[in-house]
Amino acid sequence: MFIKQLYTGCLSEAAYYIESDGIAAIVDPLRDVDSYLQLARERNATIKYIFESHFHADFVSGHLDLQKATGAPIVYGPNTETHFPIHLAKDGEIFQLGKVSIEVLHTPGHTVESTCYLLRDETSKPHAVFTGDTLFVGEVGRPDLSSGEMSKEELASLLYDSLNGKLASLPDDVIVYPAHGPGSNCGKNLGPATSSTIGEEKQSNYALQSQTKEEFIKAVTTDLPAAPLYFPINARINKEGYDSLDKIMEAALTPLSPADFKKWMENEDTIILDTRSAGDFTKQFVPGSISIGLEGRFAEWAGSLLPFDKPIILVTEEGQERESVVRLARVGFSQIHGYLAGGVEAWRQAGEEIDLIIDVEVDELAMDMPYDDHLVAVDVRREAEFADGHVRGAVNFPLNDLTDPGSMANIEELQNLYIYCGSGYRSVIAASLMKRQGIHNLRNVLGGFNAIRVQEGIEIVKDNSVLN
Repeated sequence: MFIKQLYTGCLSEAAYYIESDGIAAIVDPLRDVDSYLQLARERNATIKYIFESHFHADFVSGHLDLQKATGAPIVYGPNTETHFPIHLAKDGEIFQLGKVSIEVLHTPGHTVESTCYLLRDETSKPHAVFTGDTLFVGEVGRPDLSSGEMSKEELASLLYDSLNGKLASLPDDVIVYPAHGPGSNCGKNLGPATSSTIGEEKQSNYALQSQTKEEFIKAVTTDLPAAPLYFPINARINKEGYDSLDKIMEAALTPLSPADFKKWMENEDTIILDTRSAGDFTKQFVPGSISIGLEGRFAEWAGSLLPFDKPIILVTEEGQERESVVRLARVGFSQIHGYLAGGVEAWRQAGEEIDLIIDVEVDELAMDMPYDDHLVAVDVRREAEFADGHVRGAVNFPLNDLTDPGSMANIEELQNLYIYCGSGYRSVIAASLMKRQGIHNLRNVLGGFNAIRVQEGIEIVKDNSVLN
C-alpha cells in the first residue's frame, strides 16, 4: 500500500494518491492533473477511481480532465446531483483497490453530499480516512457554504451526527487526511498540520469534545468569516462541468505583441492582470493593470477580486506565463486571451506609457504624519486585523471591498493616501485597484503593519468594540 499527499500551499489544498498492487485512486484532484498522471506512470500503476468528497467551493476540481485522461469513474457520495456521468456511491459501499479497499462514509454537514473515504489495509483493518472538508486538523468544515436549501444550523446538526456517528467511532490510530490545511477558508481556524489521527482529534479538536448538539451548533456557526465571493461560482463549476484545461491553455498562452496587447485594452471590459511580484510591479507597469503577485495567495485573491465573465490578458515575469494560467484555472477562470510578449520591458521599448506606484519606508511615514495635514493612512486588512491594532487615525478599506468603486467615493482629491496591509502584498493589490479607478495620490508603505508596529513615532491603537 502506498499513499502520497500532494499538497498545494497557495490553496492550502491536499489531494491524495492511493495505490495497491498497481491499482491507484485519486482523492480530490486539483484542476491540473499532470502530477497524478506522472506519479502513476512512474509507479507503473493504473488509476482506477477518482473519489470526490463533495462539490469544492474554493477550487475547481480536476475530476473531469482526469476522467478523460484515464477513463476512471468519478465517484461521489449520496445526495449528489451533477450534469455529467458519475458513480453515485451508496453509504457503506466498498471499492476494491488492489489488496486494499475503500469504504464510503456519507458524512453530510459541510455540504449535503459530503463524504469521507475509509481506507482499509490488506487485513481489512481501518488504516486512514480521507475526510474532505468534514474534519480538519483542529477544526471542522464550516456549514454555511452550501448553496442548497438548508440553513447553516441545519447543516451543523447533520455535521454533529456525522462526526459522532461515523468518524469518532473509528479506532484512535486511524490517520486523518483532510482536503485542506492552514490558511483555508473552508474552516474557521485550521491547525498547522496537514494530517492527524482520530485519537489526536478526539483529544484536541473542540468539535469532537463531549457536548450537546445545541452547544456544537453554536460553536461551529458563531464568528464565521465572510466566505470569498468566488466560492459559489467554483461549486457550480464543479457540479456542472467545464472546458478542459488544455483548451484554456491553448488560448491563454498566446504571446501578444505590444500592438496586439493594446488592441485588447481598447475593450473597456478587458482586465489586465499583472502576476509579477509586488516589488517589481510598483516600479513599472502597464497603466490600468491589477497587481496580484504569484508570491502570495494568488488564486484566492484573483477569485475574490476579478470578474469571471470578462476577458483577461496577462503581464508576467518571463517563464511564469503557464504557472499564472494554471493558478487562474484552478479557481475557475477560463477567459484568458494571452500574455504580453517580452513583458513590461517590451511595452516600454515600444514607446508605450508606463505607470508606477511610489514605495515609502515606514520611517518616511513616521516623518510625514506630523507635517502633512492631508495625509491619510489607509489600512486594507480585514476588519478584525484592523481592530487588533492600527495606525491612529487610519481608515479601514478591506481589500475585498475595493472591487466596488463606490467604496472609494469618499476619498478626496487632496488627500495623500499611505496604503498598508500586513506585510506589503495586499497593499499593492489595493493600490493598483485604486489607480485603476483614477486615484493617483497614493503611496505604498513597505513592510506593512509588521514594520509599522515597531516603528518609533507611530501610535498604534486597538478597537476593543470589534474585538469583543
